[in-house]
Amino acid sequence: MGSHEDTKMLRPDQLELLAGIVIDCGYHIHRDLGPGLLESAYEALPAEALRRRGVTVRRQVILPLSYDGIVVDNAFKIDLLVEGGLVVEIKSVERLSAVHGKQVLTYLRLMKLPLGLLMNFGQATFKDGLRRIANDYYATAGKP
Repeated sequence: MGSHEDTKMLRPDQLELLAGIVIDCGYHIHRDLGPGLLESAYEALPAEALRRRGVTVRRQVILPLSYDGIVVDNAFKIDLLVEGGLVVEIKSVERLSAVHGKQVLTYLRLMKLPLGLLMNFGQATFKDGLRRIANDYYATAGKP
């Protein structure tokens, strides 16, 4: 397993600031449009809202996996990669399941990143569909 050249480790204060901006964008989209759209819409809208705020964001980032000498070029796809260091997984389902959080945690582990957001726009309130997923985040938060 290894990190990818498109990712970078952000300082904890940078990561928290970005997470706050992403959550704010998602909240406003959910408040204004509500649940019921396709995932692709809920992916495109925050991506553009983030760009308008001057944040670098990439959509559908394909990352390879290297394991035991085997490389899988398109092992996983990140919905949104914010500033190269914050993973955002978008869902539009009635209810999140445990596998959704595990998916984000796997991405974080493979990419050696500390924090990701799981945002489900399919629930009645945005707060109910929002999850912060940490990969040893607090263990690394105090390190420079």
